[in-house]
Amino acid sequence: MLKLSTTLTTALRALQRNPLRSALTTLGIIIGIAAVIAMVQIGEGSSAAIKQTIANMGANELIIFPGAAASGGVSFGGGSAVTLTSADADAVARDCPSVSAAAPVVNGRMQLVRDSRNWVPQFIAGTTPAYFTIRDWAISQGRMFGNDDVSGANEVCVLGQTVVHQLFPSGKPLGKTILVNQVPLKVIGILQRKGANMMGMDQDDILVMPWTTMKYRVSGTALQNQNQSSAAANNGFSTDQLYPETSQNLYPVPSSVETADLPQPVRFPNVNTIMVSVPTSAQIPQAMKEITSLLRQRHHLRAGEPSDFNIRNLAEISHALGQTSRLMTNLLTGVALISLMVGGVGIMNIMLVSVTERTREIGLRMAIGAKPADILGQFILEAIVLCLFGGALGILLGQAMSSVVKAVLHWPIQLSAPAMVASVAVSVAVGLVFGYYPAWKASRLDPIEALRYE
Repeated sequence: MLKLSTTLTTALRALQRNPLRSALTTLGIIIGIAAVIAMVQIGEGSSAAIKQTIANMGANELIIFPGAAASGGVSFGGGSAVTLTSADADAVARDCPSVSAAAPVVNGRMQLVRDSRNWVPQFIAGTTPAYFTIRDWAISQGRMFGNDDVSGANEVCVLGQTVVHQLFPSGKPLGKTILVNQVPLKVIGILQRKGANMMGMDQDDILVMPWTTMKYRVSGTALQNQNQSSAAANNGFSTDQLYPETSQNLYPVPSSVETADLPQPVRFPNVNTIMVSVPTSAQIPQAMKEITSLLRQRHHLRAGEPSDFNIRNLAEISHALGQTSRLMTNLLTGVALISLMVGGVGIMNIMLVSVTERTREIGLRMAIGAKPADILGQFILEAIVLCLFGGALGILLGQAMSSVVKAVLHWPIQLSAPAMVASVAVSVAVGLVFGYYPAWKASRLDPIEALRYE
């Protein structure tokens, strides 16, 4: 230990003789380490932001879409078929062991009116209380609507923060009434803020109501104006039934003249999508198999016949985005490592110059008893000290660069302790690799020839 301490002291004194040269020698290491630290922290920040975005949308979430309707050889595109119902959502939640919750969703886009103010939110959704569980979305004020509101098609709704800001500048919407497609809805709750999703869309620009209210009161379409694809895929559902589970007509059957004069809303029991949550990501493949088997059985699809629905896994989107982020981080880190190599070559060059300048000193030390191992250890320690000094400054510079990027560009960053530890290890490794040859050359000098060196 004493010998190592003496060698280290000698190495530090040698470096202090030319402080400017020592500082310039470490410049390559400083830049390389700083670039590595900054790239890793920015990359990990991006990955964390992607994971948070997916978590805000709902953890381990699946979305079931209806298939494509066709008539006369003409396809109306994905999602146009009337194949999914609220009963399918109930069956998925009840009969699929790997599913924790399922909710039917009816989407729409229409104008909201409150006194002299109006607004068209990005999302209007009709669903059930399970929707909020799947999306991990809590109420900040008021209450959620319940299953009684769904079964009774009650005219109630909950609002996102953006809609509240646009329609109620006073910030007191609870108990107030807004018009949605000329239908009055009572505001009973306000959702907590979610922020933007991975596509940059404002998730708080939303109104949520019971799906029965959305389907049969708000977005009912006149029979004579119904969508062609919906008519083609009706599958014989009665338009006079409010709920698909009952067979009792709520109103007398109108005559042909009454139907032409007073067209009634179309009451197809279909929903646009079914949202499903799974307890863990490991259970997602099993849940998809269970859902596929159940829905094919419910829709009476024969073996070999294509499914009339599609299942989209949001975890796959998260995984793909995470892989892209990691790929870019690794690429930029690889570029930064090149500067470390350049810095290592610079250290080797300066150490070789140092050996040449100190030839007589080396000869004198060997003449008074220093062994080749002592000379080797001294020059290796000098290289390691230079690299450690550069690594410490590089870590500080990398932290500063990350902070500037966050402040100016508003990019997310995340501190990475493993990257700092790895930077120190890399610094030591660079010192050993690139300092060994000059040190070995110094230890191989002949003392007599070294003392004669001019």
